[in-house]
Amino acid sequence: MTSTAPADVRPDPPSPEGAADLARFGYRQELHRSLGRYASFAAGFSFISVLTTVFQFFAFGYAFGGPVFFWTWPAVLVGQLLVAACFAELAARYPISGAIYQWSSRLSTATFGWFAGWIMVIGQIVVVAAAALALQTVLPPLWSGFQLVGGDPAPTSPTGAANAAVLGVVLLVLTTLVNIVDNRVMSAINRVGVTAEIIGACLIVVLLLTHSERSPGITFHTAPGTGGLFGALLVGSFTAAYVMIGFDSAGEMSEETHNPRRTAPRTILTALGAAGLLGGLIILGGILAAPALTDGRLGTDGLSYVLTSSLGDGVGRVLLADVVVAVAVATLAIQTAACRMIFSMARDGRLPFAAPLARVNPRTGMPTAPALVVGVLAAALLLLNFVSPDAFLAIGTTCIVMLYLAYAMVTGPLLVRRLRGRFPAGGTDETGAPLFSLGRWGIPVNALALLYGLLMTVNLAWPRAAVYDPAGGHWYFQWFTVLFLAVTLAAGAAHRLWSRRSADAAAAVPETAVQEATA
Repeated sequence: MTSTAPADVRPDPPSPEGAADLARFGYRQELHRSLGRYASFAAGFSFISVLTTVFQFFAFGYAFGGPVFFWTWPAVLVGQLLVAACFAELAARYPISGAIYQWSSRLSTATFGWFAGWIMVIGQIVVVAAAALALQTVLPPLWSGFQLVGGDPAPTSPTGAANAAVLGVVLLVLTTLVNIVDNRVMSAINRVGVTAEIIGACLIVVLLLTHSERSPGITFHTAPGTGGLFGALLVGSFTAAYVMIGFDSAGEMSEETHNPRRTAPRTILTALGAAGLLGGLIILGGILAAPALTDGRLGTDGLSYVLTSSLGDGVGRVLLADVVVAVAVATLAIQTAACRMIFSMARDGRLPFAAPLARVNPRTGMPTAPALVVGVLAAALLLLNFVSPDAFLAIGTTCIVMLYLAYAMVTGPLLVRRLRGRFPAGGTDETGAPLFSLGRWGIPVNALALLYGLLMTVNLAWPRAAVYDPAGGHWYFQWFTVLFLAVTLAAGAAHRLWSRRSADAAAAVPETAVQEATA
């Protein structure tokens, strides 16, 4: 069917070409193929959401690294661009929902791929919770009436942490509803939100840089009390690592994208590149425009303090309102990506309660049950904030580690394939042009991407007491990431064992029935 509607809002049912391409992988077209190039870009950019994540973790990075933590940004961006280049190749060759799960399964074994998908989907649920918590960093500074619990709005205070959980649950209710209504509604909100975020980010960069109080040379200094330079950079890199994840969402939405073999690889790279550039400039502008670098405010109140104090209360609040939009859209996009991962795994019968989780509403083109599951589980994680404000950091760091590990479970098997000469380098996209390929740079780029991912995973998961349990007395927060990952793997292994035994028992029933019938 040919449509005259704009490319990003086509309400038509899936094109015959898209359905035929998907059928070659053994799947029916059930999700509505209605996303164009900008909507695909928006899926990746809104997951990254520089305004959400930079505002959420700037204070943490500065508190541990001082001004020099800025330089962790370009270092992480280069590392993630290496990973994104590998993913772009895979998105061109396997345009299927459940990107990480599908790619890892097809590059390695079904079991290894299942664990990659399992870790990824649990990590995405944690990211949804972490993104929803970001409202606490912008809503109370925007208007004190949003501080519904207690009086201290700082996310690291008991009342601030509790209020963050309340605001987060309200946001999750709204995003869950949108993820049920219709994929065109979800896409429209995503595109409008991303456009507002890009405009707001550009304005923030210009205003901060034009209100500079010092020269860029300050970024070569550490703040008093941050410790050694190397340690400061390792911990300061958490901010950049937390921001620059989720660019694979353009691949997650492949079954809903027109010409995904051509579109998804490009939007994966452009989403990360645009977010990396804007985020780096915002961090630089915040350091240069801050009224003071040594009064402790940057390490507690972060960029919200810089906007309202350096740009004036009126302009600062308008920009904070734009950040609120970015937080909401980011939470929506991350939840959507998690829904597609659950749908893809359930469609293959690889999750508990697979049948309802794999069901797509034919009218809306949305898998309803996964949206409810992600929303409820993410809201449950937010309740940890009532236990201790340290949960804010524990949740944030855990989700990064989970995604980094899942990414490595794709780049690792991909490198093995390349070294064995078994990675398909040829092929054409929907327009007849050659598929995106790294060519002779494939092995070195892939090897560096895997090395970077593994080193960063260890750095993020390392149980530093000063980082994860600064107040002391909460050993479970110090080891939260390691424990959460261990529980995730144990639960996955238990499910795999139970599924195998159930399958063996089911296979034995017909044989027993035949023996009894012939006795």
